[in-house]
Amino acid sequence: MSGAMEGRTALITGAGRGIGRAIALGLASDGVQVALLARSVDQLAEVAAAVRAAGGTALVVPTDVGDSAAVDQAVAMVLAELGTVDILVNDAAVVAPLGTTATVDADMWAAALAVNVVGPFRLAQAVLPGMIAGGWGRIANVSSAIAAHPAAMIGMTAYAASKSALEAHTLNLAAELAGTGVTVNVYRPGSVDTAMQGWIRSQPADEIGAALHARFIESYERGSLLTPDQSARSLLARIAGDATGQVWNADDPT
Repeated sequence: MSGAMEGRTALITGAGRGIGRAIALGLASDGVQVALLARSVDQLAEVAAAVRAAGGTALVVPTDVGDSAAVDQAVAMVLAELGTVDILVNDAAVVAPLGTTATVDADMWAAALAVNVVGPFRLAQAVLPGMIAGGWGRIANVSSAIAAHPAAMIGMTAYAASKSALEAHTLNLAAELAGTGVTVNVYRPGSVDTAMQGWIRSQPADEIGAALHARFIESYERGSLLTPDQSARSLLARIAGDATGQVWNADDPT
């Protein structure tokens, strides 16, 4: 990015670890003030400390993205403390529940959509007035390759449905905002060695499905997973640009 967004303010969800953490640190290194949202206070504090140690500005905002009232309070706090939100990166997501449609808990299924789809919608809705008024904004919604091939991983019904819905929302919003100076894009981060992947590997194969379990074990043992930093660099290389309504993949040329 090379200073392309210096002085801007970003709100990043899922910022306590993994890809969200890497994105937050990358933006901060480019001179962007960062508001860090996640449920884990300790993890957010560590990321904020790293940002401040490098001379940046970080605001810790512990938030459950699946809680609508908490999201509204979080945005109000960010605007009060930092003044504006120019960049929104929706990275927070849950993969549970895993299992067949006949066995998963319907309430957990709905809760996954609240985090993975409704949360990003509410955050965008809250920050868009400022972006539109300022004539500039960047929204990136972190999705998954499962949205392109929803039948590929049986047992991930909530995750597949939610990421597909998130992508549809993203592209529809990009069309709605054409000409405003606000861009909206999808980012598919690739297979990344994150806590989410580790959690899936730790689940009993007979509960989540033997094929799904074996798939994640194999990709880990093969050593084919990206690091969060590797994946984040692909998004960071694109986010300042004027492209909108696109689906970016981690392995696309930048």
